[in-house]
Amino acid sequence: MEQFNLVSETVQSASPVSVNILVMDITWSDAVLSLGIGVGLAAATGMRVFLPLLVLGTTARMGWLPLSGGFEWLASWPAIVALAAAAILEVGAYYVPLVDNFLDVLAGPLAVLAGIVATAAVITDLPPLVRWSVAIVAGGGTAGIVQTVMSVLRLKSTTFTAGVGNFMVASVELAGSFVASIVAILAPAIAFVVVTGMLLVFLLVLKNRVSARRQTT
Repeated sequence: MEQFNLVSETVQSASPVSVNILVMDITWSDAVLSLGIGVGLAAATGMRVFLPLLVLGTTARMGWLPLSGGFEWLASWPAIVALAAAAILEVGAYYVPLVDNFLDVLAGPLAVLAGIVATAAVITDLPPLVRWSVAIVAGGGTAGIVQTVMSVLRLKSTTFTAGVGNFMVASVELAGSFVASIVAILAPAIAFVVVTGMLLVFLLVLKNRVSARRQTT
């Protein structure tokens, strides 16, 4: 009780400026962690569209993760059941030869949309305009890049192994999507650093390839 009174007196004696700075620090730290969760989930949607949303909805349903306003439907039972059914169908379809390559064409825009939704759903401490801007750029961009990389990898596997290696690619994608979703929720800071590093490496490799092609032409 004495400790509580001491804390109360300290807060009351603090200047309004220091209190505002403290609140701002807490808000922005929460926003950064939320961004880490969103970017991690967005990267996961680049590998599987519906599985990360299922993980997100389930954890929110269990009360482990708060959702921003307007996204509470992700934690509803109808949404969870629908996402579970869609995730099972998506996972199974990627193990069917030729169908997996066709799904990559459809998964491109769907992954970007899922990345935007996942990121916007977990960013709860930013104004709506900022939240949606971050969701579109960071969430949609991350999902799009990851999905493009995996599509190119599957296409190369189809070309060089006649589709035999696609089973391994699909398995790696499934495991990566699930692990990335769990890590994003349990350790958002780690997920943010890892995803950012992977994106920087991808952009660096892409830049080097473009420069090499220009030099050869």
